[in-house]
Amino acid sequence: MLTMRTGLLRAIGAATCAYGVATAYRPGLLARPCGLVDADGQVGPYTVVVLRPLAWRDAACGLAMLVAPQGPALATATTVRIASDVGDALLFGPVLPGRVRRAGAAVSALGWAALTIAGLIGRDHHATAMH
Repeated sequence: MLTMRTGLLRAIGAATCAYGVATAYRPGLLARPCGLVDADGQVGPYTVVVLRPLAWRDAACGLAMLVAPQGPALATATTVRIASDVGDALLFGPVLPGRVRRAGAAVSALGWAALTIAGLIGRDHHATAMH
């Protein structure tokens, strides 16, 4: 039987969805910490075009984690979130300007992936208390 920390996964899903929606509305929330702005700190139109789909991907992944029925559907939504985070670390990490930004992006993405994995393979306290 598949065990997971459903409450943690739902919280991660809610946070991911909220961040995705906020970033789609204001791409600078992601662009600025990644150094993807011009000399005046403004987010260019091409950067916006690239970041908004990523933000909607996060919103959709988070929403799926929030509403998927417990079991295989939630595990699948969670696995998509983990794959997205690992992809972000591998694809953003090496190309962002500056070593600190590259490391920060990789650590952040892998940290979220690790937390999400912990929720996926962990046990709910209610499940362990009943056994």
